[in-house]
Amino acid sequence: MFTQYAAGDTGDGRKGVGPLILPLADTLRPLRQQVFECVRAAGLIPRVQVAKDLGVSPASVTTITSELIESGLIEEVATPPRDGETVRGRPAVALGVRASAHRVAGMKISDREQTAVIVDFAGKLIAEESIPRRPGPMTVAELLVVIETLLDRACETAGLHRADLSGVGMGIPGFVDCAEGVVLWTPLLDTRNVALAALAGARLGLPVWVDNETNLVAMAELWFGAGRGLSDFAVVTIEHGVGMGFVMNHRIYRGAQRVGLELGHTKVQLDGALCRCGQRGCLEAYVADYALAREATTALNWGHKEGQSITVLLESLYDHAKAGNATARSIFRRAGRYLAVGLSNVVNLFDPALIILSGERMRYDYLYAAETLAEMDNLMINTGRPRPPIEIHAWGVRLWAHGAAALALSAVSESLLAANREIAAQ
Repeated sequence: MFTQYAAGDTGDGRKGVGPLILPLADTLRPLRQQVFECVRAAGLIPRVQVAKDLGVSPASVTTITSELIESGLIEEVATPPRDGETVRGRPAVALGVRASAHRVAGMKISDREQTAVIVDFAGKLIAEESIPRRPGPMTVAELLVVIETLLDRACETAGLHRADLSGVGMGIPGFVDCAEGVVLWTPLLDTRNVALAALAGARLGLPVWVDNETNLVAMAELWFGAGRGLSDFAVVTIEHGVGMGFVMNHRIYRGAQRVGLELGHTKVQLDGALCRCGQRGCLEAYVADYALAREATTALNWGHKEGQSITVLLESLYDHAKAGNATARSIFRRAGRYLAVGLSNVVNLFDPALIILSGERMRYDYLYAAETLAEMDNLMINTGRPRPPIEIHAWGVRLWAHGAAALALSAVSESLLAANREIAAQ
């Protein structure tokens, strides 16, 4: 935190005298963008509340919201009276994002299923489509065909053309430089350093933004879920891999080179189990679904039949554990202990207000059983304060795709706001 004295004009339309106590990152973002994001996050919000939340004058908010309304980004919405309330004169109004202003697509590219959604500018779902696939690395050309086919199916379901969209957000596992649109490494491709945003954009004829899939789950929680009212929280996903997204001061934190927060590839055992990244001892190699499947085939002497999905094998393992099979239960218990190590490190490093455990594997409650949380508590630094709450969100693939749509919504809105600033400065 630092104090900014708003004596005179700050360049964002803020005038007046007195200290504004704002987070550092917020003071670096134009007030017009802060106002828009405040309205977007709230859904519906009165002007006076925007001014209060941002700590700026009502006059500044009135000026900026008028510009945003004129630009077609937000709109006034009449708020119905409360039960028993008598309204005289003009009805009260709130501000909301103009849903019809833009439409975007979001895609989750994964090992077993590719999913796309199309949403309006307020994030409301318009259409959804999925394409199953066999696990294993693809060529770039094969991936581009999948992307184009999936988008066209989603557009057909929505009754739209590609040209009706303002952009496409895309989530993919691995190391992704979001700013450059480059996939440095992913288990889904047979090559590295792929400029996927540029290649997909040329193929689709639309702007494309690419990010690590777990960052997009965090963005989905920030825009639509439990993180809407929080400035700092962590999302840990457990599926075929282990990922982490971290929101710091209402923004996705990615690190200096934009490829940080790879919780699944932090080391929990020197010279340990082989991870799919090629190194040994990663957290993912003990917690992810392929790690559980490896333990099941070894400890229970289960053969992994050709063509059998890992999901089927894991469901069988879970059924055995629930039925009291000691070996099956010990497999989940061991994975839970390693997860406790990872989560305690998250708390010790970042001190988040909330940790959200998300992903398909959250159906396996052994991973977050009381014993696991107790072990996490023991591994955390004892500050005398309680650990952050943990929420379990066993979302399906739609949430991941919705997060990718949020990436596109964020990019489109920031581009529009930047264009409006340039027009206003002329």
